[in-house]
Amino acid sequence: MTSASPRSRKRMFSREDYLAPPVVPTGREPKDVLNIIWRKNEVFIDIGSYSIGTYVMMLWPILLIFFWIPQGTDFDAAYWYGFMCFCGFPLLLLIYLLIQPVPLPLRFNRQRREVCVPLKDGHYWIVPWEQVTAQAVAVSSGGPHAKTTQGLLVIGFRNPDPDAPEEDRDFSIGFSCGGGETAMSLWECMRSYMEIGADAISLDNDLENIRGKLGRKGVVLGICYGFLTGILGHLMARRFGQALWLFSSMFLLGTPLAMMLQTWKLAPPPDLLYPEIIEWSKPLPPEQWAKRSPELEAAIAKREAELAA
Repeated sequence: MTSASPRSRKRMFSREDYLAPPVVPTGREPKDVLNIIWRKNEVFIDIGSYSIGTYVMMLWPILLIFFWIPQGTDFDAAYWYGFMCFCGFPLLLLIYLLIQPVPLPLRFNRQRREVCVPLKDGHYWIVPWEQVTAQAVAVSSGGPHAKTTQGLLVIGFRNPDPDAPEEDRDFSIGFSCGGGETAMSLWECMRSYMEIGADAISLDNDLENIRGKLGRKGVVLGICYGFLTGILGHLMARRFGQALWLFSSMFLLGTPLAMMLQTWKLAPPPDLLYPEIIEWSKPLPPEQWAKRSPELEAAIAKREAELAA
């Protein structure tokens, strides 16, 4: 039995959960629901937010609609005009995204208890772990058929330079995970790694080695085989609804194609090749590891007592 976040604010159509600081337990199991952990070892994890697969899954149904529309002689001009408006520009944007380099990940160093935040201009920040902010935001809206909820996990970092200009003082990254408990589980991946250890979280995708082991064709066959065996497994277990959803996602959302493109772009994931960060990422002797502050020790002990109760 877990309790809700002790710092939640609920309104009629929204909910905000303040998760850090301090980086106390959320009471949720760490789950990497978006596969944001790109690299993990005993010293650091790399967290990224590249989601070309999501873009493909949003574009795929629109392409299917235009593929299924009958192309009569009287509607050829209107058909192609609509196709260029709704599919042409998104396809060009997809090609542009595919040829662009993948944004660099955040690096959480648990031995130094610091986070490296790479910026677009080639610079980077080293931010103390206990100063990282995290907030889960969920907003609900009602439609004619059902209620829908959208939300984010927002992680913020403060520029360690006190003399930095106003526009360069803060950096944040958002993960579209629905907010609420899902956002807490995603945040708990980072918190558990930093406060408990590398074994507290799992690495679901071995992005560094998958291309070397399987090759490009092997990735395609592996993803398709995974979907087919998943459907067969659900049918054998008489979970017909889950089998139908998996089958539908293959053809209606283009999930296999989305996963292939995502894997090809992220395998292997980009690395932080700054000379100072390469040295910063090397392991330290245990006696040199950074320790929790006394304030965080007290806050974690209090929160763990609340969860135990």
